[in-house]
Amino acid sequence: MTIKATLCEIIQNDEILLQRKVLGKFGEKKWNGPGGKIRDDETPEECVKREVREETGLLVDNLRYNGEVKFYFGVKDEPDWIVHIYSTECFQGIPRDSEEGQLKWFPIKEIPYSEMWKDDLHWLPLLLNNKRFKGSFTYDETGESILNYKLNEF
Repeated sequence: MTIKATLCEIIQNDEILLQRKVLGKFGEKKWNGPGGKIRDDETPEECVKREVREETGLLVDNLRYNGEVKFYFGVKDEPDWIVHIYSTECFQGIPRDSEEGQLKWFPIKEIPYSEMWKDDLHWLPLLLNNKRFKGSFTYDETGESILNYKLNEF
C-alpha cells in the first residue's frame, strides 16, 4: 500500500533548515526537510503544518506547494511513497531538535547533498528557484542507488 506524506523546506536568509533523522527512523542519518505521513482525516497542507510543529516546534504559514514526487524502492507498479513537497519562508518560533532528529541551518550554497537522499539533488534546486515539479524516482531495494527517474516542471 502506498504511503502518502509531506515534506517542508523552511528557508530564511539564504539558509535552509534540515533535519538529520535519528537511527531507527526512515531515512536514518540523512538530512531532509521535516515532514511525515498524512493521516486519513487531514489534507496534505494540514499534515505538513502538524508535522513541522511536531518535529521542529515551528508554526509555518504561507506555504508554497512545489510539487509531488513518487518513490519506488525496487521495480514495481505502485509507488511506495507519494510525497507532497512544500516550502515556506514564513514561520514562528525557535527551531528545536525532537525525537525525529537534529536540526541545523545550512547556507543554500552548502546544502549537504552527499548526506541526503540522492533524489534531493534533482528536485531541491528547482524548489529553491521557485519552480513547481512532478516526478518519480525508482531506487534499488536498499534505497541507496537511483535506478531511473522522471522529473518535469509545471
